[in-house]
Amino acid sequence: MARKIPPLTDTQLRAIKPGTKNLYLFDGGGLYLLVTTSGSKLWRLKFRHEGKPGEISLGKYPGVSLARAREKREAAKTLLADGINPSTARQAEAATGRERGANSFEAIAREWFMRFSPTLAPSHSKVTWSRLLKNLFPYLKNRPVAEITPPEILVVVRRIESRGALETAHRVLRLAGQIFRYAISTGRAVRDPTQDLRGALPPYEKKHLAALTRDSDRPRLIELLRALESYQGSATVRAALRLAPLVVVRPGELRQAEWKDIDLDASEWRFLITKTKTQHIVPLARQAVDILRDLQQLTGECRYVFPSPRTPAGDRPMSENAVLVALRTMGFTKEEMTGHGWRAVFRTIGDEELGFRVDLIEHQLAHSVADTLGRAYNRTTHLEARREMMQAWADYLDVLKDNSR
Repeated sequence: MARKIPPLTDTQLRAIKPGTKNLYLFDGGGLYLLVTTSGSKLWRLKFRHEGKPGEISLGKYPGVSLARAREKREAAKTLLADGINPSTARQAEAATGRERGANSFEAIAREWFMRFSPTLAPSHSKVTWSRLLKNLFPYLKNRPVAEITPPEILVVVRRIESRGALETAHRVLRLAGQIFRYAISTGRAVRDPTQDLRGALPPYEKKHLAALTRDSDRPRLIELLRALESYQGSATVRAALRLAPLVVVRPGELRQAEWKDIDLDASEWRFLITKTKTQHIVPLARQAVDILRDLQQLTGECRYVFPSPRTPAGDRPMSENAVLVALRTMGFTKEEMTGHGWRAVFRTIGDEELGFRVDLIEHQLAHSVADTLGRAYNRTTHLEARREMMQAWADYLDVLKDNSR
């Protein structure tokens, strides 16, 4: 008659010490605890399936308690009774877990970001990644993307809304939609649940960057033009302030302007637009060329037209806050004007007061412009017309500044 093995106890397991050889403590039904010479206590389960021996690991004691190890033993017995090999079942479960991980919201969002972030402007890329980390990953990261429901997403965006960031909530919702559509295109989801949330958030009023565009702002605009001429800060910042209204490019494009892209003899500045990754030509009015020729004597040996004062070699552009700080120093608040505001001033006055063609204005602002057949203009289309427009604009600013004294 076979000797019955007494069951293990927690007291016994806690007290057992490692020896010079591995110890095997059996609990019955194939379950045993392996105590290694290093002190590890490992649960193992022996079994037979279709006449062949097998063995699986059930975890480490005390993380897996004696009671939990016995539960796992009984679960394995149930599989065996159904003709299933516990080892094979575990491998299938692990494979399913890996597949779920590869198809999780975070995994697909990271894949989407790695693929498309190079097409974004650096500042946009940074903000997009921050929104993923702060607003979406904490709540959806491990969820299989195909199983996420509209109510789950609504909870996420309403958390953002509840802290008073309604515009951010809308943007995060659109960002989630981009990720779901990418999952659909790669065969890991069949629908975009954000489409069911249209109207779920209250609308928000889009805030435009401050600019002196109204008729009532004209005296203040004249004050600003005069203040640019008399600015007492660094020569580099003063040149950037004076050039900004003459070229009406985005602030980041202005501060990162490189001398290699500027041809003063041809009165042209050609560069790659960071937002759209397309080539753009800025015709330079006579006043803009004069500013750049003066500045060239100071920074012409540097890479950047407006180098940071912290880099003697001029291999870094000036700070993105340099122009904003200068505007505040001159007494113009953030509610009145920003570095980006000159684009709105040019767009409004050029159209409503000077009668510039809207398509030329839009092209000058590097917005997408199409002809009557819907074809996008190439960068050289209407260059001479734009050159005349920018000279007329520069002359208008001079008149505005000088004749109002």
